[in-house]
This record gives sequence, C-alpha cells and structure tokens, in this order.
Amino acid sequence: MRPLVVGAAALLIELDSAHEVAALHAELLRRRDAGELGPVQELVPAARTVLLDGVRDPAALGARIARWEVPPLAPTQGPQITVPVWFDGPDLVEVARSWGVAPREVAGIVGATDFRVAFCGFAPGFGYLTGLPERFHVPRRASPRTAVPAGSLALAGEYAGVYPRSSPGGWQLIGFTDAVLWDPRRDPAALFAPGVRVRFTQEGDGRG
Repeated sequence: MRPLVVGAAALLIELDSAHEVAALHAELLRRRDAGELGPVQELVPAARTVLLDGVRDPAALGARIARWEVPPLAPTQGPQITVPVWFDGPDLVEVARSWGVAPREVAGIVGATDFRVAFCGFAPGFGYLTGLPERFHVPRRASPRTAVPAGSLALAGEYAGVYPRSSPGGWQLIGFTDAVLWDPRRDPAALFAPGVRVRFTQEGDGRG
C-alpha cells in the first residue's frame, strides 16, 4: 500500500491487486461512516488505486492509512443484485471455444460466478466486474466494434461488464440484458456501484 499526495486535498493509494483495492475501499467506507477519516468528499476506486478527495491533510491521512491492517473482503460482504441475461451474444461461440466448453455451458459458468463491481468508468453506469476465474479470462477483440448494443454482457481480460448504452467497444459479447444500467431519474442513477455483488441469471440462450 503506497499513499501518494496528489493535490492540496487529494490522496492516491496505490495497491497491487483488485482484491486489495476492494478491501481498502470497503474499509475506507466503514471508517468514513464511523467518522474516523475527517472530511473526505469522495472515495474513488480504480483498477489498482483508490483516490480520496476533499481531504483536510492528505500527508497525515496517508501516513495513518499506511499503518492500517486492512481485513480481507468477505465474499458475502456488500449488497447483491441479480441481473437476467439472454446468452446469445455474437462472440459466445468463440468464448466457449477458448474455454474448451460447449456454448450452452457458458451461461452456467457465468451464472455460478460471484461477481463484484471493482470500479466504474468508461461511460456512466459501466462497472468493471471482477470474480471470473483466471482460466476464463479472454482477450479483447483484435478489431473493436464501432457500435456495441446497450445491455450487452461482455468479457475482456479479468473483467466482465455490461454496456449501459450503445458505444464503440472491443470486449467479447456473450449475452444481453434488458436491465437499465444508468437512469439519471433514478436514485442512485447507476445500477452498478463499487462494492456491489452481481449475479447473472440465465433467461435463455436466445431471444427468438
């Protein structure tokens, strides 16, 4: 854990893994809610960092955090949501082949995985989900698509994600959900938020 002062009121904590980021983010939330952090306006996790903004004394807080013993995140810690998916994506067969399974088995593998939103970015409502075992990691497409349909469930590297709106993208598309990932009229607007656990349930292997 490496605290870095990156502004008059900002502190960046560098970590070695997504698991460490998730554990530290949860601990920061707990301590903030308990009033132990002082004024902190934002806690923003990323792939290997957590940014604290609106900090009164970043150097002093960084020194304190560096001495913490951060407990590992329990698998059941955090709220959980269920997202229905039709497993009929255009890259399903290719992903199944890389996994050495039949296409119909992909839904079972994904459905049995406990995903967690590690961080958000790319587009409003897009969450980077970890939890897929390393043997199921797949590379990004060599040629990104110019338009990925909203609701597409996709894989790339160690992450899974759902495109909240149509946009270019190079992830492997394995399914579709009609869940609304981002709605500014909703509170909260984003369905996925850091720390939320996600389970994908199979609605079918095609939408007819």
